[in-house]
Amino acid sequence: MKTDWSQLRARSLVEEDAAILALHKPAGISVTGERHDTDIVELAAAAGETLYPVHRIDKVTSGLILFAKELGAHGELTRQFNKQTADKAYLAIVTATGLPDTGVIDLPLSVGRKNRVRIAAPRERIHHEADRWFVEEADLLDAKNYPSVTHFATVLRGAAHTVLALRPVTGRRHQIRVHLAWTGHPIVGDPLFDRSGTHERTYLHSWCLGLTASWRTPPELVLAAPPDAGFWRSIDGSHEAAALERASELLHTIR
Repeated sequence: MKTDWSQLRARSLVEEDAAILALHKPAGISVTGERHDTDIVELAAAAGETLYPVHRIDKVTSGLILFAKELGAHGELTRQFNKQTADKAYLAIVTATGLPDTGVIDLPLSVGRKNRVRIAAPRERIHHEADRWFVEEADLLDAKNYPSVTHFATVLRGAAHTVLALRPVTGRRHQIRVHLAWTGHPIVGDPLFDRSGTHERTYLHSWCLGLTASWRTPPELVLAAPPDAGFWRSIDGSHEAAALERASELLHTIR
């Protein structure tokens, strides 16, 4: 069934002005450039609207995605992502395996066979000390690697799953998904690492963005897209409001 752009745009709208469009993307639709997939940029173009992605989130990831409607704004905003000054926050639900209250995953990424993203070191060379995961330089694979850092805080511990708030300092492809899986805490329903087929979606959500926007008064762009009810389906949904409030508080501790 073909997706109707006007309907998707209307029900997903988070924020819009003359220069930007922010949407709450459903899981299961691509942002741009996915082979054999209709994506948001294509849908908009077919309806006569040109959008320039400021950043990207995976097809399986739900939540906030920001587009520029003109090239000047696109350049200003993308530079902040490139300089790592954009303030990004995600929520994820992972298998409950005793994560610390806060932590840092400082593991460089590389690209392996079939263009798959992996940690740039053998799994057994990943060191875990208290609240930090890292590899020594001597343990890196003989291949190009990309420094990648993710901060996290534990929001809610359930019997089977744990809710995390995450700040990716860098913005590598599949960074959060690979970091969590390779440290033993895969995201529930992630098709890259969860082969059970028992979950209807991947429980990773793009939640908040903060950037400078010179054309606005004051010159800032602060956006949020809280997860819908489907995100909380794998845990007791009655904890949703409390989890979001706690996650907001914890974000200040993992900058």
